[in-house]
Amino acid sequence: MNERQNLTTSRNSAVTVIGLGPMGQAMTRTLLAVGHPVTVWNRTAARADGVVADGAKFAAAPGEAVEASDLVLLSLTDYQAMYDILDSATASLAGRTLVNLSSDTPDRTRTAAAWAAGHGAAFLTGGVMVPAPMVGTEAAHIYYSGPDQVWENHRAVLAPLGTPKYLGEDPGLAQLMYQAQLAVFLTTLSALMHATAMLGTAGMKAGETLPELLSSADSIGAILRAGEDTPGVALDAGEHPGDLSTVTMMGATADHIVETSTSLGLDLALPLAVQAHYRRAIEKGHGSDNWTRIIDSIRRPR
Repeated sequence: MNERQNLTTSRNSAVTVIGLGPMGQAMTRTLLAVGHPVTVWNRTAARADGVVADGAKFAAAPGEAVEASDLVLLSLTDYQAMYDILDSATASLAGRTLVNLSSDTPDRTRTAAAWAAGHGAAFLTGGVMVPAPMVGTEAAHIYYSGPDQVWENHRAVLAPLGTPKYLGEDPGLAQLMYQAQLAVFLTTLSALMHATAMLGTAGMKAGETLPELLSSADSIGAILRAGEDTPGVALDAGEHPGDLSTVTMMGATADHIVETSTSLGLDLALPLAVQAHYRRAIEKGHGSDNWTRIIDSIRRPR
């Protein structure tokens, strides 16, 4: 088969999508838009009405959905939902590839890959790093991991959903990257709300303050890149030069945030957690090191 024939085949190959929340619906519409026949299934059938109107076919049962395509995408709440749905369809899994785009832990992901293999199915893990409205746009990117050949077999079909970033054969890698990205995202969201609450105690409205806080959040990447050509290289080398910002300096700032939040009567969970990172580094004698030294107590909390 030549390259042009292979491209045509990948564009026309059937895909099944199980799970039709906003993400599953967005993926279905993206696949339909580039010419793939798409079969869908959802526990609440009414959620399929919109994508069926757009050209998808609704399967009456999970087994029927699996049998409709060699490639099955799962967009569910967690990995337990995969078992709940597919336990009745395990006889249909042999020879197919499951791409689970649901959130869970890396260990549960690896267990799921072994479960799929036990039923004769290949398995890829996926982590979608954009909200549903951005699926299929140039801004979308998705991390994948799993067997290299399985990834190569389906890369062309998956690419329209978002720029694919393949991490390696370990099925837990994409899930680990997904959770790491969410750790940054969720912590930032909490920090933004904490800061908004701080300013709100002075009568400042969120509509006034949040744009300022978002500008600050946007600048963090540029600030970190300014100190190192390739962020993380010094960290990998175990180097923490304190010529720009030290643990002691940043720790003092963390103390002030705790004191201010206490005086304002705010929840202290987030500022106390941050303060603890710096206090542990100082207790270990690393006050003059760069703030990155706090990674030691994160890696070894005891």
